[in-house]
Amino acid sequence: MMRRRQFSLLPAALLSTPAFASLDDSLQRLQQQWRPRLAWRADPSWRAEALASARRHILQPGDDGAGFDTEVLAEETRTGGVLAQSLRLRVAAGEHAPALFLRPAGPGPHPAVLLLHDHGARFDIGKEKLIAPMAGSAQREAATAWAERYFDGVFLGDWLAAQGYAVLAVDALGWGGRARAGFARDDQQALAAHLQQLGLSWAGLIASDDLRSLRWLRAQDGVDRHRVAVLGFSMGAFRAWQLAAVAEPHEVQACIAAHWMCTREGLLRPGGNALAGQSAFTMLHPGLAAELDHPDVAALIAPRPLLLMASPEDKLFPWDAAQTAAQQLARAWPRGEGFRFEATAGGHRCGREAQALALGWLKDALRR
Repeated sequence: MMRRRQFSLLPAALLSTPAFASLDDSLQRLQQQWRPRLAWRADPSWRAEALASARRHILQPGDDGAGFDTEVLAEETRTGGVLAQSLRLRVAAGEHAPALFLRPAGPGPHPAVLLLHDHGARFDIGKEKLIAPMAGSAQREAATAWAERYFDGVFLGDWLAAQGYAVLAVDALGWGGRARAGFARDDQQALAAHLQQLGLSWAGLIASDDLRSLRWLRAQDGVDRHRVAVLGFSMGAFRAWQLAAVAEPHEVQACIAAHWMCTREGLLRPGGNALAGQSAFTMLHPGLAAELDHPDVAALIAPRPLLLMASPEDKLFPWDAAQTAAQQLARAWPRGEGFRFEATAGGHRCGREAQALALGWLKDALRR
């Protein structure tokens, strides 16, 4: 297996040679010079220019407005009369994706949540990380183990449906029904390169699929279009605040992002995953960094409610950089209404305590 290499972590013996010293110096100099052109500013004109740039760099190829071509593959009734459906949906670029949809008992209209799954270097399950697989599914064991590891044994989608929310989760490209047998962490770079050879980006396709998924959810009978939220953990959190930022303001009323918010500087420190390739390509939009930092993109959500959760023990996101990102974001909600940053214990996971916090916040946010 090919070893992953980070330029900032090359052995000292190699760095002592003129060629590698030059390369290392160049990277350091370029990083020190980096300043996003459209960093947030308290100027009414900023939003329009920043939003146009974010959409241009993130949504590839975007939403062509075609129908969703929905196919119901299976359905079952779960505890409390919740109807669970296994679906096939048309997403971006004419592709189709497997999805799980939970509809609470009763006619509604129900508030709704689009759940966005994490990365986790586990590709055989995607949507099943958040919604329990259908009865008899081969993913049941893997999904249950994932829920135990990161969510204290809770399937967030089923839990939300029991609280009266309609819930949708869709496989991102490379996960679950959109992966292939044996797809692993070190295959990601090849996939990203293949897509870039086609003029696309992996992160852009995921973002465009998420927008289509949101619009499918809002179009369903029994869903209250005025009470729709997006929620994600880890890579799903990145997808959540990104989607809330680039969607039309009326399409997303609230966003919960657990354990993915950081300044770009914080992610470019030695040892960070962002410097190692592979998984980084699922969250890397070519050209966007020259325009906007991560908090700048998320600031486009304002004044709609945004809840961020982070942990001082999270080894993937330096705590000081997560705090700096939150401080930058708070400026976009100058009266402090709608934005909340919460520190949670336990590192990179979303256990029952964080879930209770999120549910209480969500109920209040969707009443606004």
